[in-house]
Amino acid sequence: MLTIICITVTGLFAYYFAARVMERNSLQMSQDTLNKTAQVLDERLRNVIVATSTFMMGDAFQRAMIDVLAGHGGSYFNHLSALQTPFSQMKLNELSIDSMLIHTPIGDFYPTDRARRPVSVAESRVLQEAMAAEEPWNTLWIAGHQEELFSRSHPVITLVMKPLFDVMLPDVYIVVNIREDAIRGLLTDNLDNQQIEQVLMTGSGEPVLLGQEASVYRLGEKDLQELSVKDRGNFEYTDSSGHAILSNYATLSMHPVWKLVSFQDKAELLAPMKNILWFILMIMGGCIVLAFVFSNLLSGLLLQPLYKLRSLMLRVEQNNLDVRFESNYDDEVTQVGYKFNRMLEQIGTLIDEVKLSETEKRKSEIKALQAQIDPHFLYNTLNTIFWKSEMGEHETVKEMIVSLSMLFRLGLNNGNEITTIGQELEHVEQYMNLQQKSYQGLFVYDIQLADEGLRQLPILKIILQPLVENAINHGFQEMSGRGLIVIRMEATEELLIIRVTDNGTGMDVEDVRRRMAMTGRAKDSYALSNVESRLALYYGDQASMELESEPNMATTVTLRIPLDAGY
Repeated sequence: MLTIICITVTGLFAYYFAARVMERNSLQMSQDTLNKTAQVLDERLRNVIVATSTFMMGDAFQRAMIDVLAGHGGSYFNHLSALQTPFSQMKLNELSIDSMLIHTPIGDFYPTDRARRPVSVAESRVLQEAMAAEEPWNTLWIAGHQEELFSRSHPVITLVMKPLFDVMLPDVYIVVNIREDAIRGLLTDNLDNQQIEQVLMTGSGEPVLLGQEASVYRLGEKDLQELSVKDRGNFEYTDSSGHAILSNYATLSMHPVWKLVSFQDKAELLAPMKNILWFILMIMGGCIVLAFVFSNLLSGLLLQPLYKLRSLMLRVEQNNLDVRFESNYDDEVTQVGYKFNRMLEQIGTLIDEVKLSETEKRKSEIKALQAQIDPHFLYNTLNTIFWKSEMGEHETVKEMIVSLSMLFRLGLNNGNEITTIGQELEHVEQYMNLQQKSYQGLFVYDIQLADEGLRQLPILKIILQPLVENAINHGFQEMSGRGLIVIRMEATEELLIIRVTDNGTGMDVEDVRRRMAMTGRAKDSYALSNVESRLALYYGDQASMELESEPNMATTVTLRIPLDAGY
C-alpha cells in the first residue's frame, strides 16, 4: 500500500505541477501579449486625440469658432471651404480616422467629399450619449455603432471632443469616427496563439466592437468587480456552457472605462497534457501490479512469525509486561523477539526507578516550595523590630521576636511536610500579628472554624500564609480604609474546604490565571502559583484552588483538599 500510495501521489503531483506550470506560463504569455496590445491600442487612441487637438489649434478652426461665438452664420460656406484642407491633413496624420464633423449652432462642418445623410446631428446617437453623460468631460469615447452621419455606413468607434478655444463654446462638438476594422486589426496583429481571443469591453462587460458577441464571454458580477478595482491581472471563471475559461485583462490608460480582456479555453490549453496523463497512468498501473506481486511473496515469508510477535505486543499494550517471545529458529524475527524481551525487562526496571525518583522528586519540590519566604517580609519585620527598639517599645519588640520565632518554628515543623490545622492556623496568625505591627491599622483578621474538631485534622504545612500574604501585599496597599481578612474552614464527608476572603481592591481573575499559567510567573501572582503547585504535587488532581473577585468588595481564594489523602 505504501508503494502504491507513493506511486499514485508522485504521478498525480507530477501531472498537477506540470499542468500548473503550463497554465501559469500561458497566463504570463497571454498577459504580456495583452499588455502589448493595450499599449498599441492606447497609442492609436492617443494619436487620434493628438490629431484632433492639432486640427483644433489650426487657424481655420479658430477663425470659424470666432464666428460661431459671434453667431455670424453668413460666413458658414467660407469656413466650410477653409476647413477642407485641415480635414484632409487630419486623415493623413491618422489613417484610422474614417470621418469627422464639427457640430455648431451656425451649421455643421465636415469633409465635402463625403455625402451627408439626412440625419440631424443633435438627434444622433453620438450626441445623445455625449449630452447624457453625467460627469463633466472634454473628451468622450463612444463604443462601436453603425456610422449614421454619412452615407457610407459601417461600424465605427467615435471620439467626441469639446473645442479648444479661449472661451466656452456651448453646443459645439467635434465628432471623429474611427474605423472599427482598424481597431479590430490591432487586437489580432499581436496574437501568436489562435486559441486566445481578445475582446475590448466596457466596465459593464459589454463589447466595445460590434463584431464581438457579448454573449460569448459573459462575465459574472465578481469578475466585473475585479475588473473595476484592478488595472490588470487574471482570473478563471466558468462560462454558460460549463467550460473553464482563463482570462487576462488590462485597462486602457486613454479611456480607463474600457478593458482589454483575453479569453482562452482551459481544456484546449491543457489538451497536450492528456498524453502525459495517459503515460503516467500506464507507468502507475505497471508499478502497482509489480507491487502486488512482490508484496504477496514477501508477506508469505514474513507475516507469520511477525503475527506472533504482534500478538505479544498487543498484550503488552494491555499493560501485561510479563509476556516473553519464544522461538525455535534463529532468524531475523527471532532476534527482534529477543530484543523485545530485553526491552520489556529494561522497561520494568525503568518503571521501578521512575516511581522511586518521582516520589523523591515530589518530596523535594514540596520542601523547596515550603522553604520559600518573601525576603521583603523578613526585611520589613526586622526593620520594624529595630525602630521599635530605638523608640523604647520593648514590650512590642518582645512580642514581635516571639511571633517571628514561633513563625519559623511552626514553619519548620521538625522537617515534616504535614502539620495539623491547629498548628497551621497558629502559624498564619503569628504571620498576621507581625504584619499588623509592621503596617499598623492596615487590616484586621478573623478566623472561623465550623467545628473545633477540625484543628486535629492533618494538612500540608504553610498553605495559608501565602494566601494571606497575597491579600496584604496586593489587596490592602491602595485602600483608603481598613482591610479585613477572614479565614473560614469547614469539612464535608470527603473534602476540607478552606476559604480566605479579603475586602481589598480585588483582581482580574482571568488575567491572574493567565499569568499563573506562564512559565515565568509574574511576581504579583507568585504566592497563588506557589500554593497551587504544592497542592498539585502532593494531592494531584484531587485538590483544587478556585479564585473569585469582586473589586473593592470581596476577593476569595477557595481550597478544596481531600480528607482521605494518604499522609
